[in-house]
Amino acid sequence: MVEPALDPDSDRYRRFVLANTTLQSPPHVPEIKLYLADEAHDLWHRTEDELATIGLPPPFWAFAWAGGQGVARYVLDHPETVANAVVLDFASGSGLVGIAAAQAGAKRVISCDIDPFARPAIALNAGANHATVEIRVDDLIGSDDNWDVVLAGDVFYDKLLADRLIPWFTALAARGANIIVGDPGRSYFPKNLLESLAVYTVPVTRVLEDADVKQTTVWRFER
Repeated sequence: MVEPALDPDSDRYRRFVLANTTLQSPPHVPEIKLYLADEAHDLWHRTEDELATIGLPPPFWAFAWAGGQGVARYVLDHPETVANAVVLDFASGSGLVGIAAAQAGAKRVISCDIDPFARPAIALNAGANHATVEIRVDDLIGSDDNWDVVLAGDVFYDKLLADRLIPWFTALAARGANIIVGDPGRSYFPKNLLESLAVYTVPVTRVLEDADVKQTTVWRFER
């Protein structure tokens, strides 16, 4: 694991992650262990209290979302997708997808999220799996660091975000990057621009998804 210089709040964030999660395996990716929340609703509200003082978003990093589980499963089952590649794990959250890419033989993995809580979460999870990933807290949309592969799970849940992602992913695919996205049927998913690679039935948290399982498709942006 490669972790950048930490901000003054980082130890507080790390302690919060450890205090509100337990080390467990996502149901669809049992090979990997993550620090995940047991009581989704409880953690969500405790983090809302944090929002009042430090202005942070909801704890997406504390849950193994269906799209991310789908991408991680696909990468582990098809390691040639990332073998010897420079991989961007976009909107990383817990770091699940990046860890899967590292285990599947990626040459370099950059796990990136805009939530500063994601940094200690990814660091803890990478360490628990003996995986080497670089961690960035940054908005990379529109940039291009010559990644070979970009992996993303569950990123088309918001229209404003989707409107930014679609041209970016399209441009990266056009110049030759392999853009792989996991999606369980989110509202703003641009199905017409992608080809289906695999379909999984993924167990999920009912409190968050109002369901016990989600049919999740792994897609590739067409070039």
